[in-house]
Amino acid sequence: MKIAIIGATGRVGTRLTDEALRRGHQVAAIARQASQLPARAGVTTTDADATDSAALAAALAGHDVVISSARFAQLNAQQVTSAVRKAGVPRLLVVGGAGSLHVAPGAHLVDTPNFPEAYKAEALAGRDFLNALRSEQQIDWTFLSPSALFEPGERTGKFRIGGDNLLSDAAGKSWISMEDYAIAMLDEIETPAHSRQRFTVGY
Repeated sequence: MKIAIIGATGRVGTRLTDEALRRGHQVAAIARQASQLPARAGVTTTDADATDSAALAAALAGHDVVISSARFAQLNAQQVTSAVRKAGVPRLLVVGGAGSLHVAPGAHLVDTPNFPEAYKAEALAGRDFLNALRSEQQIDWTFLSPSALFEPGERTGKFRIGGDNLLSDAAGKSWISMEDYAIAMLDEIETPAHSRQRFTVGY
């Protein structure tokens, strides 16, 4: 498939690129400085400001699916979906956040007392992004939330899939490596199971 990745130079974006290439897909890496990425077979780069709807739509045109891995505080849902619609791409997958996951009925992780203040603005913007997607009628979207701790690590291929609730292991730790997260994202691209839904992944 032809996969366009918005924010391809970031920590998650680079791992999504690696996983896509591992599976034989073609990747269009889109970022403000995408051309600074090392040249790789199967990857084309486009320097574009994702907040410029026309430029983003032009970069997305001709692809089978778009993955947005940009920060929510920098790129909102309307900007992304508008460009995806203009480009005529039928599917959008979004690198979500854990803040909007439920920890109790009606309670989100971002609203808990111990949620780090430094991450709150991004988490709230992520929740707004998800809520906006839920009213999207034209694009076949999927929002994949990681677990609470989301850092580079091992590619194990062993993880659990959940819905709207935060996943934790037996010790109460909620975590997923970016490498295993990328597996879950590419699995969803190849075998869609969460059309117009949010789901999560964790150990």
